[in-house]
Amino acid sequence: MSRGILTIVSGFSGAGKGTVMKAFLKKYTDYALSISVTTRSPRNEEQEGREYFFRSKEEFEKLIEENELLEYAQYSGNYYGTPRSYVEKCLGEGKDVILEIEIQGAGKVKKMFPDAVLVFVTPPSVEELYRRLSSRGTETPEQIAVRMETAGKEAEHMDEYDYLLINDSLEECVDSLQQIILNEHRCVERNAEFTGRIRSEFKTFKIENKQ
Repeated sequence: MSRGILTIVSGFSGAGKGTVMKAFLKKYTDYALSISVTTRSPRNEEQEGREYFFRSKEEFEKLIEENELLEYAQYSGNYYGTPRSYVEKCLGEGKDVILEIEIQGAGKVKKMFPDAVLVFVTPPSVEELYRRLSSRGTETPEQIAVRMETAGKEAEHMDEYDYLLINDSLEECVDSLQQIILNEHRCVERNAEFTGRIRSEFKTFKIENKQ
């Protein structure tokens, strides 16, 4: 059984990566989505084990001490992290795993899993990013300005990613992500066992004389 592929999806706040992931997992159901651990409180209808694993600060810091997280970071006074055991279990079972994490965490996970596929989600323009942030109506102009400034810094890391997804059409974006992962499965480097077997077969292959 071949090992699964780990795909890391990042992008600017407001780029719509959460919407892309929901639509992707609804359309393509054979993937395992790694659920993050957080110390923040549940919002609205969020459920334990569905959107996040909700833990106290003390519980989270114990996970850090026991090396149970692939990566973690603090945002707005709360911890967010990726459980190690779930990801490694799924990959070992041959399942493709999707991680939706920030740029900082993506770099950390890439060091642990060099063959991970990094995908960056972006709107078609800076103006569109600002429009989307403003249209949410959940933040003040000052908070939006901070997010835009942060996005400008994050843009400096875009060339560290393997693929770019321009989220202009949701359906096209979802199908493009699926195609990226399928293409990675066909990558020669990921099929060393198969290519090795073919080379070995050629060394022993003989054409029988049937005359």
